[in-house]
This record gives sequence, structure tokens and C-alpha cells, in this order.
Amino acid sequence: MTDSSIASAADVFVELPAKIQTGNIWRLAIAQALAGANSTVLYATGAIVGDMLAPSPMLATLPISIFVVGMAACILPAGSIARRHGRRAAFLVGTGAGVLTGLLGALAVVLGSFWLYCLAAFLGGGYAAVVLTFRFAAADGVAPGRRARALSLVMAGGVVAGVIGPQLVNVTMNLWPPYMFAVTYLAQGAVAAIAALILLGVKLPMPSAAEVAGGRPLPVIVRQPRFVAAAVSGAVSYMLMNFLMTAAPLAMHICGHSQESANLGLQWHVIAMYGPSFFTGSLIKRFGAGSVATVGLLLTGLAAVIGLAGIDVAHFWATLIFLGLGWNFGFLGASALVLECHRPEEKTRVQSLNDFIVFGLMAVGSFSSGGLLSAYGWDSVLWVSFVPLVLAVAALAVAMQRKAPVLR
Repeated sequence: MTDSSIASAADVFVELPAKIQTGNIWRLAIAQALAGANSTVLYATGAIVGDMLAPSPMLATLPISIFVVGMAACILPAGSIARRHGRRAAFLVGTGAGVLTGLLGALAVVLGSFWLYCLAAFLGGGYAAVVLTFRFAAADGVAPGRRARALSLVMAGGVVAGVIGPQLVNVTMNLWPPYMFAVTYLAQGAVAAIAALILLGVKLPMPSAAEVAGGRPLPVIVRQPRFVAAAVSGAVSYMLMNFLMTAAPLAMHICGHSQESANLGLQWHVIAMYGPSFFTGSLIKRFGAGSVATVGLLLTGLAAVIGLAGIDVAHFWATLIFLGLGWNFGFLGASALVLECHRPEEKTRVQSLNDFIVFGLMAVGSFSSGGLLSAYGWDSVLWVSFVPLVLAVAALAVAMQRKAPVLR
């Protein structure tokens, strides 16, 4: 069965058969697990490779920042492809970018080219942007009451990514002694190719005429208090996760901790990011998306407090773990709120706009992280994170006082 064979001619919600829903969720979860290696490899090695190749130490974290820019720059084009040609077409374009990330990353290490490595990081960001749309794709064709659980189950695939990514780095980083991490990037490209094969089996409705048209004007949609709260809380959750995780491996290196310790900390961080997804959907259904997102923001604040308590390996690991938990609740809660803000025919436009806002603010945090760490130290990075946290909690508090809109 192909995308077109289950296309809906109507401009209203059509629930997919249970067998297709289950198959989609499994395939998207597996692809999420494999694709997660892309982000994990870049976060674990990006600042180190950047420090090796960059013309100035101040540019060490620039590749990771460019990775985030790639996410922001590619999410709207990916949404446009999905709206016109179906989500699966966007998935395959994204995984193609993931394969190129691995090939160019390895070539950059071999040639010692910092700017080629930055290009690889940009393409990796494009791949990561498409991967994050898997969560919304899981909700396509699923009854409203079960969408939050479908979304969170796909994100649970990231638990495996938490193992694959760091272990991929540990096993491969020294296989080609003159060129540290070159084999790592080749392996990452191979994993992206496998993910593409799995995504070929995803069966989702082709865009309806109403979806191609786009529905209501975006200004009408974005003025909703719930959309504002969803975008702000999602952006802050992701920005601070990226802000702190970008700086943490380099901060550990500066504090004299080993690369293996940093890799293990990132492994537990990624597991904490995705592990709660097995039950986050149920929590959202029981307590509401806004409440779960608020808890996520508070956990992120707790991560910063732990980081301020010391610079031992245990402090870094605990910070990364609570940062992962905070991201899971904050980001999935915010994503579920987005689903409450649009009609079926508006989904790709609104979801893409939300993610563009999220990744755009992430880029701001990522660009400032390396410079702030170099100039003022790890504690300053942690203190700065409290400002956006307060703003996001306030936005959620205002939105939750308003009655949810009725969308058809």
C-alpha cells in the first residue's frame, strides 16, 4: 500500500486503520532511534573536532551552532515538501542529508577543513529537523484522544539513540589513528541510510486540497495564547537543553575530565531525554499538556542548580540527566499543546512554524553558549539559563487560564 492508496479526498480528519497506525509508529520509532545517532554524534564530537580544526578557540563550538542553524533553516522547506508531496517525501530528503553529513564530516576531518566540517554540520541540522517531525507524523490519522501517546511513543525510540550514538563514538573514534572521528562520521552516514530504508514503509495520507491551501491565515493561529505558550515553552526547553549540552562536553574537557566520561554523560543525557516518553503521553492525557510542560521547565531549572553545586564528574552527569528529563516533559508537553492549536488541514504549516520558532531560538542559545563558556566559565552559562525559564513558565500560566479552543 502506498501513500496515494490511502489518500483522503475529504478535507476532514480520517482515522487510519489500527494496523497501519501501529506500523507507522513502529517504523517512525525505529527511524527515530537510528536518526538520533546523528545528533548525538555531532553533540559528542562537534566541539572537540571544532577545537581541532578551527582557526581560533572561540570558534570551537561554531559547528554545533551551525548544526542548529541548519535545523532552523530547513524546517520550513521540509514542511513545504510535506504539505505538497506528503511527509514521506520530506523524510527521504532529510535522511539523504544525513548520509551527506557523514560523508562530508569524514572528508573534513581527513582534509583538516573546518569550513567543510561546518557544511556537514549544517546538513546534519537539516536531517535533525526532519527527524523531529516524526513525532507529529505519528499523530496523523490517529484519533485526538490518542495523539499525545502516539507522539510520545515515537519519541521513545530515542532511548536506543542514547546508546547507539555514544557507543558509535567510543567504538569508532580511534579506528583511523591519524584522523580521529573520521570513521565515526562514516558510520553515522551508514546509519542514516538504514533509517531511509525503514521510512520507505511508512504509510500516511497524502495532503488534501485543503491542506495544500493551508487553512486559516497564520497570524490568526499564532495569536492564540495556547500557541504562544506552546512555542515559547517548546523553544525554551529545546534552547536550554542545547545551550547547556553544547557547553557541557567542552566544560568537562576544560575541567580535566576524559572524553569517555563526557561521552557517558551524554549517553545518560539522551536516555533521560527519551526514556520517559513511554509514559509521558499518559501523563499528558491525565494532567494536561500545559502541566507536563511546566514540570519539564522546573526540572531544567533543577539541572542548572545541580550544575552550580560543583564541577565533579557526578555534577556534570546529574546536570545532563535532569536536563534530559526536563527536555522530555517540556518539549513533549509543548508539542501536545501545538496539536490543540490547529485544524487538520493546517497541521504541516502550524507544526513547521512552531519548529522554526523552536530551532531559531535554539540557534541563539547555541551561538552564545561557546563564547559565554570561553569568556565567563561554566557557572555563567548556568546562571543565564534561569531568565528564559521564568518567561516560559509565565507564558504557560497565562495560557492555562484560558479555555482551550474547539477546533474541527
